[in-house]
Amino acid sequence: MNILFLCTGNSCRSILAEATFNHLAPAGWKAMSAGSRPTGQVQPRALALLGREGIATAGCHSKSWDNLAMSPDIVVTVCANAAGETCPAYLGSVLRTHWGVEDPAHVTGTGADIDAAFMTAYRLLRARIEALLALPLDALQHDPARLKAALDRIGTLVP
Repeated sequence: MNILFLCTGNSCRSILAEATFNHLAPAGWKAMSAGSRPTGQVQPRALALLGREGIATAGCHSKSWDNLAMSPDIVVTVCANAAGETCPAYLGSVLRTHWGVEDPAHVTGTGADIDAAFMTAYRLLRARIEALLALPLDALQHDPARLKAALDRIGTLVP
């Protein structure tokens, strides 16, 4: 199964999710990330955080959903709709779910404030990814309706 973590810029949240998922995922599951309007660069704080967490960042780069290496089976949008941020709508017949996460790249304040926002986004994404990976994936990948319901529930988790 291929999972696409999607946001607008593909510079922070979707990168955090892609790298974390691939770090934790079982064999046969692969994550990728993309943006509808990629910035072309990954936020250095996102890469630094992943490095501190022992998560590989090789190959992480901001890219368009037009240039995916594989076709996704599942698309997870990570934009924060509640904050008025519009998530892109992936055009394709795939299972879709939304896991809104505030964008730490827009936080202002001290370096500590910004680092804390990145850590909050990372912890939320990691908790949701861990919840996904705790599901009976072998059974659910053959039952799209149950998998969608489970993914939608996970998107409401707040650790």
